[in-house]
Amino acid sequence: MDYIKVGKVTHFFDKINVAAIKVNDEPIKIGDMIRIGEFGVGIEQKIDSMQMEHQEVVEAKIGDEVGIKVISAVKAGEEVYKISE
Repeated sequence: MDYIKVGKVTHFFDKINVAAIKVNDEPIKIGDMIRIGEFGVGIEQKIDSMQMEHQEVVEAKIGDEVGIKVISAVKAGEEVYKISE
């Protein structure tokens, strides 16, 4: 399994469990598996939906900032990785 750096969490909205992610290094899309946070303590999940400025999007390109529903709390500044097999 490979972990490819995608970007960073810029904000976490705890009431709705959404992480704002700034995509700096590698595009991501619906269906991708991602990892947020340090190995051993972070979370891994599939991207089921993504929004940019309250609109559903299928893909986020380098430079985009998107909101992704996450399975548990994350922190601003945590690294985001795409998992490829």
